[in-house]
Formats: sequence, structure tokens, C-alpha cells
Amino acid sequence: MKVDLRLDSTLEDTAVRAKELVSLGADGLFTFEGANDVFVPLTLAATAVRADLMSNVAIALPRSPLHLAHVAYDLQTLSRGRFRLGLGSQIRPHIEKRYGAPWSSPAARMREMVLAIKAIFAAWEGKAPLRFEGRFTTHTLMPQAFNPGPNPFGPPEVCLGALGPRMTRAAAEVADGLLVMPFNSAKHFRERTMGAVAEGLATAGREPTELRIYPQVIVGVGRTPAELSAAATGVRALLAFYGSTPAYRPVLDVEGWSELQPELNVLSKQGNSAAMADLIDDTMLATLAVHGTPEQCAAAILERYGAYADRVCCYFPGYPVSNSHVAELIQALQAGAV
Repeated sequence: MKVDLRLDSTLEDTAVRAKELVSLGADGLFTFEGANDVFVPLTLAATAVRADLMSNVAIALPRSPLHLAHVAYDLQTLSRGRFRLGLGSQIRPHIEKRYGAPWSSPAARMREMVLAIKAIFAAWEGKAPLRFEGRFTTHTLMPQAFNPGPNPFGPPEVCLGALGPRMTRAAAEVADGLLVMPFNSAKHFRERTMGAVAEGLATAGREPTELRIYPQVIVGVGRTPAELSAAATGVRALLAFYGSTPAYRPVLDVEGWSELQPELNVLSKQGNSAAMADLIDDTMLATLAVHGTPEQCAAAILERYGAYADRVCCYFPGYPVSNSHVAELIQALQAGAV
């Protein structure tokens, strides 16, 4: 199984960190839209390393499909064909109150966003005139002066992050890849995610091979008791944060933990992060993330996703993880089998 790691560095150190992560054995690097722009670090990494690169994810709803198409084409060129455009919708409060953008019909909008970007790609590749007229966006003008022409490496994959059934079905209908949300469990993934994937593929008349599955996993890795304790603390904090969000409640519902979400939500509004983390017990930790030695974490990831995917994105949230443990985890995943 190939392994993608988060490009976790300051902008000034991006190139150095990218080389370091690749030297540990990472097959690819990804960024997410947090305190910094999602694309700038990938631009810096593209000229520093020969590794797969992905936005994971770029928040799509506040952006134009044309903006996203241009940056994706440029990164595809800079990376020499190693870029994947990963898109996500975010949740309503962030879209309206942080981005100042309109919110409605997120699954329908994201489905159309992917189709619009692909229509722009097709026009640039010379495969069809640009004539995309959707419910939310229209693109019918592409003067030659603004047309970059065919990408020397072909258009990049367009992937869609999803958790709920509507967004997952939309991804299966139109995207090249599904970014499986990291707050997940084996049961939810098998029953809900893959069930919605099958429905989306059937609706679109697509074969399973036409959709790549990209799982994302929250990893708490260590060897000594102190390392494992620190890793568990970091993972519990992130799981509690995710669990407090109503959009993630379906994962808890599947596991019989429905009552946890509103309790976490109340604590989050009080700013009581310590009490939130205390609600994540050992069973939840092992179910919603993976925790243990590099070999144990690799085995858990392969058992959960090995039959569905050939690469995985690994997160190490909020705790110091040694490069040696990361390298050992990568080695175990790349060599392992279920």
C-alpha cells in the first residue's frame, strides 16, 4: 500500500520538509486548508521532490471551477503529472461565516463543480468546445488567449471528499477518486460509504475501476509507554473535535454512540477541550483511529482498507512523532498484506 503524508511545515521550510518526508519513504504529500493556503506549499514541493502531490482538501464552494482548473493544471505541469486535485465542501457555518460565501445543496454543488472542472479540462485538451451550463455555474467562454492548451502530462485527477451518503454518491458518479474522511470506522466505511459508492456508480453506469478510493486515517503511533500515551492524547483531542460536529454524527450512530455527539458539541461551545477528550475511551480510540506500534498501526490500516484501496493518507495529530516511527509505519504498509 502506498502512503501519503501531510506536508506539515512552515512555508519557509516546505522544500526541506518535503524532501525529508520523501526520504522516509512517503509516496506522496498532501496539504489541507487550515491556517495557510492549500496550494502554495504544493507549488514549493513540486519543484523540490518527485512525489505525488494532492490538495486534501481545497474548499471548493467559495471558489470558481475555473480558478481551480487553472491551479490544478499548473500544479500538474510543475509536478510532471503527479498532482491530484482533492476538493471538499466544508460545513455551512464555515462557508457562510468564514468564507463569506453562499451555502445551498452542497452535494449537488460539489457534483456540478467536478463536472465543470472536467468540462474546462476537456476544452483545454481540445476534446470539446467549452459549453457547461449548470444549475449553479456556467462556463461558455474560453478565448484562445486564456486557454493554456493541452497539459503535457494530461489533466489531473479530480477527487472529492465525502462522508454522508449524498456526497459519497456524488463522488462515485462523477469524480476520479473518493477521499474517505478520516473520522470513520471500519463498520461505517463498509456499510455506509461503500454502499453509497455502489449506488453512485450504478446511477452513472460506471465500473468500480473508474473510481479510486483514497482512505484517510488518524494514526497514533509509538513504541514506548510514554510515546503511546502522548499519541493517544493527540488522537483523542482530534476525535473529540470531529465528534462534536453534527455532520460527523452518522459515524457515531453506526457504532451505537449517538449520544456522544451532542455532549461533545455542548462542551465544544464551552471551550472545554479537556473534558471533550476524556469522553473518547479506548474502544472509541481503536475504532475511529489506529493506535499502537508502527507494525500494529499498519496491520489495522490494512485490515480496514486493504481490500478497497492501494494507498492511504496518514495523519499524526497533535503529538510529536519520530521520523523513525513514520518510516517504520510506511515500510510496514508498503510491504504488508491483509
